[in-house]
Amino acid sequence: MPPSPVAFLAPFTPRFLALTLSGFGLLGLSTLATVPGCGGAAPPAAICGGLVLLGTYDLWQREHAVLRCYPILGHLRFLSEKIRPEIRQYFFENDTDGRPFSRDKRAVVYQRAKMNIDTRPFGTLADVYEEGYEWLRHSTMGRPIANADFRLRVGGHACAKPYDMSVLNISAMSFGALSANAIRALNAGAQKGGFAHDTGEGGVSPYHREFGGDLIWEIGSGYFGCRGRNGSSIQCGSLPLPQIRRSK
Repeated sequence: MPPSPVAFLAPFTPRFLALTLSGFGLLGLSTLATVPGCGGAAPPAAICGGLVLLGTYDLWQREHAVLRCYPILGHLRFLSEKIRPEIRQYFFENDTDGRPFSRDKRAVVYQRAKMNIDTRPFGTLADVYEEGYEWLRHSTMGRPIANADFRLRVGGHACAKPYDMSVLNISAMSFGALSANAIRALNAGAQKGGFAHDTGEGGVSPYHREFGGDLIWEIGSGYFGCRGRNGSSIQCGSLPLPQIRRSK
C-alpha cells in the first residue's frame, strides 16, 4: 500500500517544522561550507546540526509527550515554565501580591537594610472594596468589656480537666531548635503573662518546667511515641506538669 500524501506533508506541519528547517539548514550550510571562501557557514551549520540531533532525540525519547509531539519547539514550553516566576515578579505581579511577603513589604525591608528612607506615601494600593478586605478602626461609642482576660474554654462538659486558654500563646518551638536559655525565657514569659507555652515536637525538658508556666505538651508527629523518663510508654495526663490555669 503506497504511503498517504499526508505522510509526505507531516514534516512541514507546525509540529515538525522546526526540525525540518534545521535539517534543510544543515544540508544547505554544510554544502556551502565546502565552497572556497565560505568558511563562515560552518558555525551556523554546526548549530543546525545540534538542533537536528536534539529534535531526533526528542522524537525517540518517551519521557515527555510534549517533546515527542513537538520536537525542538517543546523545549520552549519548559523554558517558559522555568522563567515564569521571574516574569510574574517583574512584569505582572502587583505591589500587594506575592507570598509570603508582597513586593511593597519587601521594598521596605530592602530600604531599611540599605539605611535608606523607608517611609511610604500616604494612602493604600489595596482594593478596600474587595470582598474579604479587613481593617480595624476606633469605635466612636466604646462598649465595656465583659472580660478583659480574653480566654476560651478548651474541653466540653465531658472533659475532666477543662482549660481556659488565652487567645494569644507561644507557638510550637521544640527544644531541639532552641537553646536552654531560650526555653527558659519563653516559659518565664508565659508564666508572667498568664498564657500557655507549646513545647513543640521535642518533648518536655526540665527547662520547660523551671519557671512554672502553663505548658501544651505537643505529641504530634509522635515519631518516637510518648515515653516517660525510663523509656516506658505513658498515657496523656500522667506526666506531672505545672499548675494549670482553670476556671473557677
